Amino acid sequence: MTRIILVRHCEAQGNTEGFFQGCIDSDISGNGKTQLELLSVRCRNMPFDAIYSSPLKRARITAEAINRYHHLPIQIEPRLHEIDGGEYEGRLWDELTRIYPEELQNWYFRPFDFAPKGGETMRMVYTRMWDAVTDIVKANQEKTICIVSHGCAIRNFLCHALHKSVEEINDVGWGDNTAISIIDFSADLQSNVVMMNDASHLTPELSVYAQQKWRMAENQVNPAVGEDR
Repeated sequence: MTRIILVRHCEAQGNTEGFFQGCIDSDISGNGKTQLELLSVRCRNMPFDAIYSSPLKRARITAEAINRYHHLPIQIEPRLHEIDGGEYEGRLWDELTRIYPEELQNWYFRPFDFAPKGGETMRMVYTRMWDAVTDIVKANQEKTICIVSHGCAIRNFLCHALHKSVEEINDVGWGDNTAISIIDFSADLQSNVVMMNDASHLTPELSVYAQQKWRMAENQVNPAVGEDR
């Protein structure tokens, strides 16, 4: 058995400023730094044999925090990056609602058909993430591997790991920033999701997901909760 500990990056500028981050290499927030303190303590005694990260800064900084007590080389895997939003990149969600109403409907209600101009389709992310993680598994048989990636990318991978088609991705919830999922793989690459999107190390005040839900209820803002904003 090979175990994958899959972690979403900490809160970053796109999460706090309300724009589509995608592959923009944005910095982490002050709240993100606090999240990382708690994440590093939670991961302190996890028996990692290797740590892999998306090349984007917010993921690399998260991997470095996890590595604080492990002192392993952080291996960059380019295919672990977030969805490429093409013309969506860097635009505020309110702006996207006005400019691309049809595509926004796909993002929420038919994400498997999401295909931003100049970017990457959701179906491409679904395949890319599975290939990236299973290649890591094949290279690290019978080990425990930490992988740091992004909200939409992780959601696609978990969908596949749960043996669901990309058309069933709305059955898979979003993970909070620094949420942890655990997936075991057999030698023939059969996946078993042991834990999914657990962020119990965060207090409600530090949870991006909890704060966005509060804003939705109080201010009736854009319902884009939990995604890589």
